[in-house]
Amino acid sequence: MTLDELAARFRGQMIPLTSKFSYFCTQPMAEEDLRQYLHDPIAALSPAIIAALPPTNIILTPYLEKGNGRSGDAVAFERPPEARHLAAARQDHDSVTVLAFGIKDVEVADYHYQFYNAIAAMVADRCPEEVQERFHRTIREELTAEIHGEVDEKSWHLKQALLRRQTNVRKETKLFREYARQAFEDTLTLYLHGTCCDIDIETGPRQMPSRYLRRRLELLISLFPPPEGYAVLPEQLKAR
Repeated sequence: MTLDELAARFRGQMIPLTSKFSYFCTQPMAEEDLRQYLHDPIAALSPAIIAALPPTNIILTPYLEKGNGRSGDAVAFERPPEARHLAAARQDHDSVTVLAFGIKDVEVADYHYQFYNAIAAMVADRCPEEVQERFHRTIREELTAEIHGEVDEKSWHLKQALLRRQTNVRKETKLFREYARQAFEDTLTLYLHGTCCDIDIETGPRQMPSRYLRRRLELLISLFPPPEGYAVLPEQLKAR
């Protein structure tokens, strides 16, 4: 069954979690699993982010299979070939967004990353101009200072493309906007994941210096304050 078909067929059977989130599982799940996959990660979302999101239906299924051109992405109960395997999928229907996740053989920490990456992408798509301008200002300061590295693979590759193909890297162009949007999405994913879970940032030749990463996180904290009782930075944890 494609995600479109499943979402239409079971729309009336979605189980409300909050005023914004509902869910449906294609297989029975224990309460403890529902807590780890749904209740805990949603509870860690900033109220400012929740307010910006459309009504969202979450579908948990063993596997997801990429569409073949004739049909859309589909749920699967056996692992698809690697080239067709998807960790997550998103579809927008009128005023409702459907997020689907394949959770079989996936560590909870990896699922949390996929969940928050999907939320970050939704926020990036609806980013108010003021938020966008403040983040772009930070990106331009980093480019002027020739700061190496990025938060994740996608933004790293777009940054390299910008540096190779554009002389004035601060100029507002399609290349700059694509890179800045992905940098926002990747940084917000890290921020949201770090709000929910105790995670370590992997060091490596592509990782940006910690003090510049911290500046981005501090900006996101000011824009999207974590819910009461949650913290991101070490000193916030101590204060809590």
